[in-house]
Amino acid sequence: MNNTLTSGAPSSTTNTLLKKNNLSRKVVDAPTRAFHWLFAFCFLGAYITAESESFRKLHVTLGYTMAGLLVFRILWGLFGPKHVRLSLMFRKISGISEWIKSFQKLRSLSPQDLSALKTINWKQGQNLLMAIAVLALLVMVIPITLTGYASYNDWGGRWLQKIHESVGEFYLFIVLSHLALIALLSVLRLKNIAIPMITGKTAGPGPDLVRRDYRWIAGLLISAVLAWWISQLFN
Repeated sequence: MNNTLTSGAPSSTTNTLLKKNNLSRKVVDAPTRAFHWLFAFCFLGAYITAESESFRKLHVTLGYTMAGLLVFRILWGLFGPKHVRLSLMFRKISGISEWIKSFQKLRSLSPQDLSALKTINWKQGQNLLMAIAVLALLVMVIPITLTGYASYNDWGGRWLQKIHESVGEFYLFIVLSHLALIALLSVLRLKNIAIPMITGKTAGPGPDLVRRDYRWIAGLLISAVLAWWISQLFN
């Protein structure tokens, strides 16, 4: 009887194997994911409707939403948990000079000597490029919304509209560069690094960077955006 009960219960070895086969860790919280996808949707919608006079109000609404989302990201980066702090992004970027200097030692080596390439912190380089791309996407929202607001209110004439269009095209270039970088890093690292922005988790061992998911904040953010859209729809 005791043997039957023992055989039916999972052993500690079985539990260990199950954990090893399902290793993952939380790296992106819900508010950050909600911000990311709302931000991406707004830019895509604004870009598609940029040349349409019929959808001009929608274009403006999505542009203002991007500005509001930027304010949220700044506040979240100042008062949110450590893993989303803007200071963390700036610390990554501040290491760019040191990382570039690591290539100087390659000048004195022959082309056949590739062993020195292993001494370069490639993961740091990847983090640097991603941080720079994300920062550029955030900063460029300011000129794109300011010139858009001015154009919508007929300030400055056609030349200001041209500036707004040029900034929009440059923003698209940054977005495509960001996506290309994600694709390249996914190939080099043999895993889809975009998955964490969907599930919040990444495969592999290690501690969770996200201790609390703050889903209620993500819910408030989405609700605020939807309420803003509805108010503009019936305005």
